[in-house]
Amino acid sequence: MKKLDIIYEDKNLLVICKPAKLLTIGTDKVREHTLFHMASDYVKKQYPKNKVFIVNRLDKDTSGLVVFAKNEEFKRNLQNHWNEWVKRWYIAIVEGCVAQDNGVIRNYLWEDNTLKVHEIDDSKKGDLAITHYRVIKRTKAYTMVKIQIETGRKNQIRVHMNGMGHPIIGDKKYGARKNPLGRLGLHANCLEMHIPHYKDLVIECPLPKEFQNIKF
Repeated sequence: MKKLDIIYEDKNLLVICKPAKLLTIGTDKVREHTLFHMASDYVKKQYPKNKVFIVNRLDKDTSGLVVFAKNEEFKRNLQNHWNEWVKRWYIAIVEGCVAQDNGVIRNYLWEDNTLKVHEIDDSKKGDLAITHYRVIKRTKAYTMVKIQIETGRKNQIRVHMNGMGHPIIGDKKYGARKNPLGRLGLHANCLEMHIPHYKDLVIECPLPKEFQNIKF
């Protein structure tokens, strides 16, 4: 198992840059080869009774910053105020040339019985999802965009990019036809945390090397 890429740590927080193709937490089929299991092992080596509690999750194929709390009260407090206290940025590489330099996508997301998420206009059936994007660089074939999400719905960025007609490269589930990276082109690269009576943090995770293989 690979060594943890720890980006930030203090008495209450542990922030790790998760590689692509690693589950954040276990499933019925996979229990040990997860980021949570690795983080738990790490803190227990410091002191056997130590624990970690997961605060946010990333899709298996998405790389980037995952936050753990070292006690349950801190975890609960941070989760309850997540959208209020934490701003989240991602870098995505999408298919095609995105024409607008920036924009906001606002609609509702609904998950069907096959676990695929869809954009809908029905506020009673779906959950509100808001995504801001800004073009970093583009070619005719690909565009790199910086994304901030106000809401953290399942597969939100992937669904919204596909809805624009620019699916994330490598995202076959949501419309991608190309996979030049050999992985999903989505990376959670920055967290800006303003935790009252605690501290303000800006935590960044560098772009994966494979993202640099795309020529702009």
